[in-house]
Formats: sequence, structure tokens, C-alpha cells
Amino acid sequence: MSIIKPHKLGIISGPGSEYFSGKVVKHLRRLYLERYNKLSSAMAKRHGMSEEEILKTVTLLDDLNAKRIPRTKLPTSFQCPDFSIRVKYTKFANGEEKAEILDAVRGLRVFIIYDLSNNEPVRVAGSDEPVRLSINDHLMFLFTTINAITLAGGDSVTLVLPTYPYSRQHKKSGREALTAAMFGRICEMLGVDRIITLDIHNREIENTFTTLHLENLHASYQTLIALHKIIDFSDPDLVVVAPDTGAISRNKFYAQALHRPLAMLYKERDYSVVSKSAKNSNIRSINLLGDVKGKTVLIADDMLATGGTMVLAMRELTSLGAKKIICMVSLPLFNGSAVEDFDAAYKEGIFHRIIGTNAVFHGRDLLDKEWYIQADISELFARVISRLHHGRSISPLLDNRKFIQVLIDTSQANPQAPLPGADASDPDRD
Repeated sequence: MSIIKPHKLGIISGPGSEYFSGKVVKHLRRLYLERYNKLSSAMAKRHGMSEEEILKTVTLLDDLNAKRIPRTKLPTSFQCPDFSIRVKYTKFANGEEKAEILDAVRGLRVFIIYDLSNNEPVRVAGSDEPVRLSINDHLMFLFTTINAITLAGGDSVTLVLPTYPYSRQHKKSGREALTAAMFGRICEMLGVDRIITLDIHNREIENTFTTLHLENLHASYQTLIALHKIIDFSDPDLVVVAPDTGAISRNKFYAQALHRPLAMLYKERDYSVVSKSAKNSNIRSINLLGDVKGKTVLIADDMLATGGTMVLAMRELTSLGAKKIICMVSLPLFNGSAVEDFDAAYKEGIFHRIIGTNAVFHGRDLLDKEWYIQADISELFARVISRLHHGRSISPLLDNRKFIQVLIDTSQANPQAPLPGADASDPDRD
């Protein structure tokens, strides 16, 4: 397979995921253009050819791999495929749903990019007005898309799911279903080869799969770049606080990287109560192990749902003398009335900023808030897709601790020095 120009690569966007998918495709096209320019120059020198001759050779190979006889003139510049595959999503009056592939996918390695947590109104066939799709609506559209690709002769299917559905149901208490594992096994049954996700709630989910590969990405590098825009990494009053016992490992990572102390909030919960908002939490009591008085507090977590426990944690830290509270979350779900609840907490001075990613789509009602900062992780997904398509290792993109440490150490040594972009976490830059 050519490493200059990708062949047999297709990208499908689930309903409501068009914006994020478009950014991923845009990064993919830029990556291949940069790769072509780099290799074209190197090969021209190596083989004593002009770059025009290199382009003719590449075009010839493309024409030989094409399914159709070329009818247009020779291009004067490198032409990268669009990758996008059109799909028609239909929701019928009785609630049934289907997906219809509108472009040929035979022999293609298809990547389905789908934000299953998207709760914004989306347009689907069968409805004159945009409709809000539940998580289970999204899942049915996903399953029918996978099946349609398989029936149409697609070579392989990879799911790009920034949010892994039902990830919090990874263990059972009593007579409960293990829904996280069940979803993966359904995907296996449908013929899915791989799932790419972001900061999955529990890696033990992977142990239930037989053939399915799970690639768990991390948004740490991208969120740290966003964090550096609002605080000084060399601040001696900076302390990292784990919001609960389940987040100790994540926050320990940041504390060690920043060379700052780690504190922890210990919460006692009443699991008979289902938390639906910041005002209706199942937390009975909170105790702090550590000191936050007069400190800038950094809290890191994998997801923010209703935000009830986070608001309570922030309120407790403020009462204990925290000077400034910043929260970093990979999956900013903001379910229910979370946006309004955090808006009210911000007006009270409970916290300073929340940093989330664009892994979950949100409208201007959140993005325009003074207290919210969005980190872009679309390029990370684009680089992973490119590497997987070409059979290259993605380990450097999965474990970016070395690059994070360089980022932090450089910043602490020289706070005024400009930081590298989000692509710096890839040692090869593709």
C-alpha cells in the first residue's frame, strides 16, 4: 500500500457527527498533502527526477488502482481523495430506523465516526424538522450502518466512537446486565474489527472481547495545551485534586508530570439514589485528604455527565479555601440541566474554568460560556486513522507521557516560551 496517497480508505459520519467528522477528514487530507510534499522532494533528489515527474508517476499508480478509466487531464498538483462516504439515515413514524449507503464501499476499509452522546437536534429522513436522538436511537443507526457496509462488500469496519456507550455499566451489582460488554460483543457479531475511543471509563471492558480490538486514546496532551493558556505551570501554589477514588490514577499522572502535590476527595455515596442533576446528588459526605487553602486547584476526570458530584466537590474545595478551581474532562457530556447548573455555580464564584474536548458535540449554549474552554482532539483521531490504515504502529499516540513531560518541563523552565501544537505528540508527524 502506498504511503503517499491512501487507497481504499472511506469515512462515514453518523447523524450529528458531521462537524467532528469533517474536521477529522480535513486533517487527514492535510496530513497526506504534507506527507506527499515531503516524500516528493526526497524521492526527486534520490532518483534524479523532477517533482513534476514524481507527480506523473504517482498519478499513474493512482490510475492503475482506480476502478474507472481516467477521463480528465493530468493534475498539476497532488490530489487527495475526499474519503467521505454518503449515508442516508431514516427514522420511520413507528420509531424504526435504517441506514442506506449511497456510495460504493466494496473493498474499502471503512471508519465510522459517530458521536453517540450527541443530544443536539439532527436532520434525518422521515422527519421534516430536526429531531433529538437518544443514545439507543444512535446505536440502532450505528448497527444498521455496520450491517449495510458489510452487505455492500466493505473490506473492514472500524468504529471511531469518542464516547464508548454504556461504559459506566462495566460491573454488575445484583441482577444487572453488563451493558458495556454486551455492546462490544454485538459489534463483534456484526463484524467490527476495531473500536477507537477516548478515555474509556474502565479498561476492563476490553477483557470481554474475543476478536475485537480496542484502542483507547487520551486527551491529556491537548487539554494541557488549553490549560497552559490560563495558568502558569510553574505556579508553586498549584495542587492537583482527585475528585474521587476512581480518579486517583488520572490525577496522580498530572501531579507527577507537573511536579505538584496530589490531594483527594473521599466521598460516601447512597447508591439507592440516582443522581439526575447538580441539585440531586447521591453523595452523603465529602472529606479532603490534603491541603487546598490559598491554592490553585486542578481537577481531572474522564467524563462530566449531570455534573452533580463535580459541583459539590468544587463547592467543598471553595469552602476549604481554594483560590481558583479548574476542571479538565475528556468527555464533557453536560447532560440534563448541567450547563445551567454550572452557569449558576460560576456566578457564585465556585470555580474558574472547565476544559473539555470536542469529542462531544455542543452548540453555542455551552461554547459561548466564559467559563468553558474547548480543546480540539480531531487531529489525534486523524493521525490514528491514518496509521491504522497503513498498518503502522499507533503506540506513540497511545502513550504520550514523554511528550507531555517535555511540554511541561519546557513551560516550567521558560513560562514565556511558545508551546508546540497538538501535533507535537506524534514523533513521526506522519
